Amino acid sequence: MENGPIRTARHVGVLIAAGALLAGVSVGLSAYAAHAVDGAARSALQTAAVFGFGHGIVLVVLGRAVRGTLELVSLLALLVGTCLFAGALVSRHLFGGPAFFAPWGGLLTMAGWLLQAAAAFRR
Repeated sequence: MENGPIRTARHVGVLIAAGALLAGVSVGLSAYAAHAVDGAARSALQTAAVFGFGHGIVLVVLGRAVRGTLELVSLLALLVGTCLFAGALVSRHLFGGPAFFAPWGGLLTMAGWLLQAAAAFRR
């Protein structure tokens, strides 16, 4: 597959960019939570911001070290899981939407970390 490494590099670049955007948006969400809401909404939005910021940084750092498909899939799981989890918290507390996707996002994020561990053992 001649285009394999090129495609993988593009996917990794997208994941790194998504991680940087996720971290940046999370900084804004944290500021909003600190100044515009109180109580349970503040706590939930701060949780979403911390989760998003931490995993955004992880995507940027680990994305630069991707060596194989398993690592790439693990980062995709981390990205999607984080967006589902944090997005559900934001949806619920800012727009009154359901938090249905929060547990699925948490499970997918945990799966991403397990895949990352499996990839480390394979090295």
